[in-house]
Amino acid sequence: MKIKFESLIIHEDDSFLVVNKPPFMASLEDRNDPMNLQKLAKKFSESLSACHRLDKETSGCILFAKDKEAYRHASLQFEHRTIKKLYHAFVNGIHEFRDELVDLPIYALNKGVTKIDYAIGKPAQTTLNTVELFKNHSLVSCVPKTGRMHQIRIHLSKKNAPLINDDMYGGEDLYLSQIKRNYKLKRDTEEQPLIKRFALHANALTFDSSGEKVTVEAEYPKDLRVLYKQLSINKR
Repeated sequence: MKIKFESLIIHEDDSFLVVNKPPFMASLEDRNDPMNLQKLAKKFSESLSACHRLDKETSGCILFAKDKEAYRHASLQFEHRTIKKLYHAFVNGIHEFRDELVDLPIYALNKGVTKIDYAIGKPAQTTLNTVELFKNHSLVSCVPKTGRMHQIRIHLSKKNAPLINDDMYGGEDLYLSQIKRNYKLKRDTEEQPLIKRFALHANALTFDSSGEKVTVEAEYPKDLRVLYKQLSINKR
């Protein structure tokens, strides 16, 4: 199915666009995928440039600048850490986080994996707050102060709260049979995980545009809506 860039736009002003990135789409050029969000944006308007990126499996808010001046303005905001990014993470286990700061330095390995390394890792801070508790899982808001590779994923893992289906950092798959009572699988079929990616969504973005503070929220894509609905059946 072809995706039209304009269908992803959730905010527009004179300087910026914010789009709700679908899961499984690269933010920037990806040699393993002929289509990416930046390429879609260029087809819509040649002047658009992505100001940051999300992991391919992560959905949610991405900021695009309409011209070079707007891009410079966004870059300065990222450099000075005045842009606020808020993520929603569906994690394994029950966790009651209250303004919990995870301050663990991250080192990126060559194979697209990160580790915590106090000697050569770069500083990384993430604040965690529990949004909602389910029977065996939690919905957690994550606000990264820094923007290291896989920062939220590894920080959650180190708090024993890995993302659902994030096998790279210790997350476990979730099956409907684990949630739904009297669930019966059709004969000669193998049960598939309820979600086929790690359950992370860039839920909101706050930034400055022409001197005005702007906050944009991105709704969950279909797979996260289904996940949330099924988890809510058995709330604590």
